[in-house]
Amino acid sequence: MQVKASLAVPMIAKFLKARLVPLLCGSPGIGKSSIAKQIADEFNLKLIDIRLAQCDVTDLLGFPTIQGNKAGYVPMDTFPIEGDSIPKGYSGWLILFDELTSASPAIQASSYKIILDRMVGNHHLHKNVAMMAAGNLESDNAIVQPMSTALQSRLVHMELVVDSKEWIEWATSNDIDHRITSYIKFKPGNLYTFVPDHTDHTYGCPRTWEFSSRILKDTEIGSPELLPMLAGTISEGVAREFIGFCKVYQDLPTVESIVNAPKTIKVPEEASILYALTGSIAHNASATNVDALMAYVVRMPVEFQVVCIKEMVRRTKPLMANKSVQSWIANTADVFF
Repeated sequence: MQVKASLAVPMIAKFLKARLVPLLCGSPGIGKSSIAKQIADEFNLKLIDIRLAQCDVTDLLGFPTIQGNKAGYVPMDTFPIEGDSIPKGYSGWLILFDELTSASPAIQASSYKIILDRMVGNHHLHKNVAMMAAGNLESDNAIVQPMSTALQSRLVHMELVVDSKEWIEWATSNDIDHRITSYIKFKPGNLYTFVPDHTDHTYGCPRTWEFSSRILKDTEIGSPELLPMLAGTISEGVAREFIGFCKVYQDLPTVESIVNAPKTIKVPEEASILYALTGSIAHNASATNVDALMAYVVRMPVEFQVVCIKEMVRRTKPLMANKSVQSWIANTADVFF
């Protein structure tokens, strides 16, 4: 079944509490590994990321050795086993079997015992170990190996899909450049541009937009190297369109001019400019200028008021207590919540 990230996280948490092993599949770059990290952080677990496509059988079963007059397996130190001490500051471990669907049949078979019996060779996993797996979809032209029915029945299957509204909420709270979130509001389809038969070297996706945000921290919009840098992350076509959108910012009313004359500065009519402007206002709002900015925002079409104020309080949570913001919410609760 297809699920969004907001539903996937609590579902995975319940699976882990029930000692089940969820398999989170999805297209490349949509945040499967990020969800594993989020789960680990939420439950104070040390994340152990095992890339199964790069593993050897001994990495999972252990190293064969002679123990007295018998042969046995010594587990790799990757796996926490009974008797191991829990790392300081953690409550346990979360093992992520990444690239499960790309692993060879031999590696997949070697994972059976770990996943079902919680054993590595002859040793039991530590009781504070939780496990989940992740992989790509065969329909995405990714390297995917057939999975036996025996392994399929040992996992709880989920397919992660991208949702632009959810990603914008996450991006706003995680220091993603406000021009990117404004652009994705304007062109939500460009958050994820992957198609299986794409000819570009890359494509827009949550991962590559995060890369782009890092680039924008140290590179000006007018810089000649920006286009090839962004083209290498989100593809040339999307990069050109995004840079064109960013240039709109240069013609926007400045926050200073809005604060100085909130009731007289012209409110743009074009949607692309309004999306850019709401992002700029939300990014620059503070306790000292929010009253003046609110006087300007309420002159926008109501749907852009909602966009702007939601992002404003998401970026700077104390602004939620501002009287102007509270008054606006009281009068617009039916569309704000």
